[in-house]
Amino acid sequence: MKNQNRQDSVRKIRKRIEIHVGIAIAALVVAMGVGAAGFVYWGAYNVSALQQHTEPVFTVLNMALDRSIRQRAEEVETPRLTAEMAEQGRPIFQRKCVQCHGAPGVGRDDVGKGMTPVPPNLAHTAKAKSAAEVFWSVKHGIKMTGMPSWRFKYTDEQIWNITAFVMRLPELSPAEYQAMAEDRAEKGADRNDVSAPAQARRAATPDAERGKMAMYGYACIACHRIPGTVGPHSDVGPPLAGIGGRRYIAGVLANTPENMVHWLRHPTEVDPLTAMPDLGVTEQDALDMAAYLETLE
Repeated sequence: MKNQNRQDSVRKIRKRIEIHVGIAIAALVVAMGVGAAGFVYWGAYNVSALQQHTEPVFTVLNMALDRSIRQRAEEVETPRLTAEMAEQGRPIFQRKCVQCHGAPGVGRDDVGKGMTPVPPNLAHTAKAKSAAEVFWSVKHGIKMTGMPSWRFKYTDEQIWNITAFVMRLPELSPAEYQAMAEDRAEKGADRNDVSAPAQARRAATPDAERGKMAMYGYACIACHRIPGTVGPHSDVGPPLAGIGGRRYIAGVLANTPENMVHWLRHPTEVDPLTAMPDLGVTEQDALDMAAYLETLE
């Protein structure tokens, strides 16, 4: 009987401790939530580009970035990278990458100097990362780093050419790189330094899901509110909710897939007074984007 009473007492004490611990944990979670909300709401976090991350925050973010890229790059099939591919990728690298990352003996432009975090030196990246990781990063871009996605600007072949040149960077001295740059300047614009051709890889049917991604890739969210897409919510242009059910495009063209493709690719041909800029949308991207916009009824 005494043993039973002792066990009952122990259970009650244990239960009381569990309740108190539970209350303490709940209070701590609430306090952390309130503190975090206050930290964000009252602007306590300094978003200045000159206010660098603390070492622990930078370490965690960098670890998350590295592991995320590595995991996704495992699905990338790497072709044999050749000197010819590197030569094809060189002019694109010089035009699109040097301004932020610099090159052997070449500093970053003002944009690259002012970014937080500072864009990495790609000669080091080529030694520390695999070609698949470099390709994935160039194609898809990296959130919160300023690294853009080049998926809608260049073909996979062109991105592999860029990757081939990046992987060659550790071998180049500043003098060798400078000689390449001067050689290109003497020859003028390089034929390889062009965006993906408008007719490249035309799909059998438009892909609405890819079109949604293309809407973000062409920065349409900078001027329009687009359902299901996170962005600055700027009302420079009209919101696109319901555009699939509208009768006219820009009040000028009948809302058909063909006309939407025309509008997306050449808006000033449709309306010379429009503020909608020509974004260099390829035909395939326009077909996919029109398919997505058609779903917004």
